[in-house]
Amino acid sequence: MIKSLIRGRSLIVLIVAYSIISAGCARKLSPSRIFSNIENKAEEKRLDRFISGGVEKSINNSNLSSDAIINTAKQYLGVPHCMGGTTSKCMDCSGLLVTVFRKYGVSLPHNSEEQARYGKIIPGVKDLRKGDLVFFIRSYKTDNFITHSGICIGNNEFIHTSTSRGVTITSLNDLWWREKFIFGTRILK
Repeated sequence: MIKSLIRGRSLIVLIVAYSIISAGCARKLSPSRIFSNIENKAEEKRLDRFISGGVEKSINNSNLSSDAIINTAKQYLGVPHCMGGTTSKCMDCSGLLVTVFRKYGVSLPHNSEEQARYGKIIPGVKDLRKGDLVFFIRSYKTDNFITHSGICIGNNEFIHTSTSRGVTITSLNDLWWREKFIFGTRILK
């Protein structure tokens, strides 16, 4: 009886130890499996910190349609880039989203990393729909994990503010952006 009790406890200890090890490994591996452009452990840690700061927040979107959002964004095509801008004189990438969504009574933060906290996360480009927000990493040196934002307009393209071309439309297959895409978020129903 004592031997079977010891064996039973040993089995329980082994199961618990395996569960802990498996959970630890799965947690460490999941960011790179879900988000394909994570290149190293440092980026995994930055992603974990970003996610632990809160994601998939809801936003009042009852008056929004993807076509209206996209058409409004297209009105700014050619507007030059400037950091902190939100007007037709000049705007940055997060400023484009702030300006477009404000026209529909939606208040987004003027910061790509904070904008990425809103809506359901869509990890893959192939699953994006018109009107989804798109987010990128490593587009310039900063302490922020998310460094660029835009709006998916369909046909594998997005509208955003480029430092060199201002508000423009770019393919999500563009080599520069494809390697920096981290995820999209769906804030429209």
